[in-house]
Amino acid sequence: MCVRSIRERTLMRTLIALVTALCLVIGAAAPADAAARGVLPVPGRVVGAFAPPDVRWGSGHRGVDLAASAGVAVVAPVDGVVTFAQDLAGRPVLVLAHGDTRSTYEPVVASVDVGTRVSRGQVMGVLEAGHSCAAPVCLHWGLRRGETYLNPLSLLGGEVILLSDADAAAIRGG
Repeated sequence: MCVRSIRERTLMRTLIALVTALCLVIGAAAPADAAARGVLPVPGRVVGAFAPPDVRWGSGHRGVDLAASAGVAVVAPVDGVVTFAQDLAGRPVLVLAHGDTRSTYEPVVASVDVGTRVSRGQVMGVLEAGHSCAAPVCLHWGLRRGETYLNPLSLLGGEVILLSDADAAAIRGG
């Protein structure tokens, strides 16, 4: 079993956060097939990066948190079918199936019924306060293929490039 030091884990999470931020910045450049590219489910910045666990049962952050305002519309990032839209463990959750993947959104009060086909950019519900994150209100957005958690920002398309700390600070404006 591989045990990472606190410093190594912090460095890895910082790197993941930088890559996540870069995915959003690179999203401004149109890919060759813009129709296949997804959109953000809410207008907001990433305040919690994707940090999958080292082992399937381990701790980690199995999605991204996007800062937003309570009551903001949550839209489908890609075309899909709503497969779940109700409270789960006291929180409103919506699940969208698209191909061999499915994405999750919480806390979202659905405005569409289970079985509804939605198109990219179509409103699926509204964001509610209640998810614990680094912003007053945020959307937790997850993505899975089978039992494997994926970075939901991958639905946006684009290319990932690793930045130096100085370049990342320049992008953040700091």
